[in-house]
Amino acid sequence: MRDGWWRRAASQVGRSIAVWAVSTVTMLVLAGILPDFQLQSPDGDSATTIAVTAALGAGAFGVLSAVVWPLLVRLLLLVPALVLGLLVFFLNGSLLLLALRVNPSGQPEAAPETAVIVAAVMSAVASATGAALAVRDDEAYRRRLHRLAVRRRRRQPPCSSAPGTVVVQLDGVGHDVLRDAVDRGLMPTAARWLGAAPGQDPTHRLTPWRTDWSSQTGASQLGILHGSNHDVPAFRWYEKDTGEVMVCNRPAGAVELQRRAVERTGDGGLLTADGASRGNLFSGGAGELALVLSVSARRGRENRSRAGYFAYFCDPANAVRTALSFVADAGREIGQSLRARARGQRPRVSRGGLYPLVRAFATVVERDVVVAAVIGDLLAGRTAVYADLVAYDEVAHHSGPRSRDAEQVLRRLDRALALIERVAEHAPRPYRIVVLSDHGQSPGETFRARYGLTLADLVRAGCGLPVPRRAVGVPPGVEPWGSTRSGAEARAAVRAALRRPAEERGERHRPARGFEPVVLASGNLGLISFPDVPHRMSREEIDARHPALLPTLANHPGVGFLLVRSEEHGGVVLGARGAETPLDRLDAEPGPLAAFGPGAAAAVRRTHSFPHTADIMVNSFHDPADGEVLAFEEQIGSHGGLGGDQGRPFLLSPLALSPPVDGGGEVVGAEQVHRVLRRWLEEAAGPQVPLAARQAPPEGPAEPVGDQPGERAA
Repeated sequence: MRDGWWRRAASQVGRSIAVWAVSTVTMLVLAGILPDFQLQSPDGDSATTIAVTAALGAGAFGVLSAVVWPLLVRLLLLVPALVLGLLVFFLNGSLLLLALRVNPSGQPEAAPETAVIVAAVMSAVASATGAALAVRDDEAYRRRLHRLAVRRRRRQPPCSSAPGTVVVQLDGVGHDVLRDAVDRGLMPTAARWLGAAPGQDPTHRLTPWRTDWSSQTGASQLGILHGSNHDVPAFRWYEKDTGEVMVCNRPAGAVELQRRAVERTGDGGLLTADGASRGNLFSGGAGELALVLSVSARRGRENRSRAGYFAYFCDPANAVRTALSFVADAGREIGQSLRARARGQRPRVSRGGLYPLVRAFATVVERDVVVAAVIGDLLAGRTAVYADLVAYDEVAHHSGPRSRDAEQVLRRLDRALALIERVAEHAPRPYRIVVLSDHGQSPGETFRARYGLTLADLVRAGCGLPVPRRAVGVPPGVEPWGSTRSGAEARAAVRAALRRPAEERGERHRPARGFEPVVLASGNLGLISFPDVPHRMSREEIDARHPALLPTLANHPGVGFLLVRSEEHGGVVLGARGAETPLDRLDAEPGPLAAFGPGAAAAVRRTHSFPHTADIMVNSFHDPADGEVLAFEEQIGSHGGLGGDQGRPFLLSPLALSPPVDGGGEVVGAEQVHRVLRRWLEEAAGPQVPLAARQAPPEGPAEPVGDQPGERAA
């Protein structure tokens, strides 16, 4: 035992000396390159004096980084994450200036702006050197990662020996996209788990599941984490009782939706038992939070949504690597966008403005911080972890779900899964890694690009209201009235990081004229509401006010079907050429829903029962042959409604867990995914560690028929 201790100590000392030597050489090279960085006096010094000055400067900088830096980061935990990321460079440069000032050898000097550069380069080189020297030493690798979490667990009892569960959400990755990526070798870690390579036994099973009509992160993740997504008809919708537009990725909206779900279920969420929520819209009842939107607007010591940043930023090299990767990915996006434009690629949407920065945040910053937080959770031995990686969803919106750009993101996400798997091997308890998606994405050009007008323009025309002149032949790249920003999940992560409840244009829409309809879009799902009528209008009322509106919408080639309330039938689905099917006959006579596959009727009936369902629900055209839909937003990969891969995400679960469903059944709806995950947590905990009791809803999706308003959460 003692010999082993000496060997580990000698190995650590050797690595420290090697890192010091490399840092010294790096400082000498930078002094020779940068004119404002000097290691010698104006009169000149010998080579030996310069080398000693560099060695002492590198050593002092290393000691200050190890001792002072963690204290500075802890003091700055209440600073928003992105601001802290920028301060890293200035604080790191200040530490270098301090190291040069206390240097007893020579007269080293550096301009403040040069010190920032030198400190960043030296931190990156030192970190890379240390990692390279420890790469073949599993125990050293474990100790290096263990520093991220051990301090937070010193005062807590040892964790249970029962298996923990890590759930990683690959936002927007459809079942067929994942299957194809595995078959093509883009995701070797997932392929190994599935036994796709010769001679490999599978450790996981891949199961598709079917989303609700609202196939988007807000509805899916609320149902998965909190067990209920009742009354979430879309990503954004107008609520007549408050006169406000509810938006899933707005902090106030996320807080309210989580409150309603907790009130409806009587349970705090999936993660209430020693859980951690990372990068999500909702907390799931977890006590450990990072980049969680529903708590991002809170202030005070009780808000721990940024505590995970300490584990990441306590090493300044992390910020340097992330910043360099951020710049590289923003440049990569600009290059890919210019190449697509030069080739005349179709379909195509605008990718200018702040989008390259939003994309780089999603693909680099959010990924790095969330993965680092998950690593800390593993080494701390937490019971349940749920983390969302939004990178693929953001890129697929603008480049297409099967584009080369999106495939590159899948490769990097697979590497993140490999890192999590490797760290789990060094955790204080065994872990089962579950990977899932909240929805897929369906390809297709935008409604505006194909027809030269937005859904709002079509509604205004059907109501006999003036239509803007630019409604036909809109120039590419111009955002018309009625369109909405894409990249919702990435923007939500940016908001959580900035701790700013910024809102999209029109999200707090209070109509200036009461008779004007409110038209909102959620992917290929459109919602039309008349704010001057306090209740949900019926088909008969709409026809009496605007006789041409419903025929105009139903007969448009870009529209698949409409859902409206009916005084005679309770609810009806309308299609082209006068097609009309009451909700209670959809299973026998699918009518306009025939192209949308099994489960569409149940999803439509369930949404019809929601208190805040819009007066008119519009689902775009869907081509079953190629899976294309027409987004009402500016997206060429979209989700939010019915049609194509967007409604077919996946569950990738270890074989050690029970099958998601028995007897060849199908997982339907996010609420059933919640029940599956809760069952797996209970299996892992065993009878001696029961999870919080909960009144679980019955198995299977709710399928109300007719005009049943259901409960309204207070």
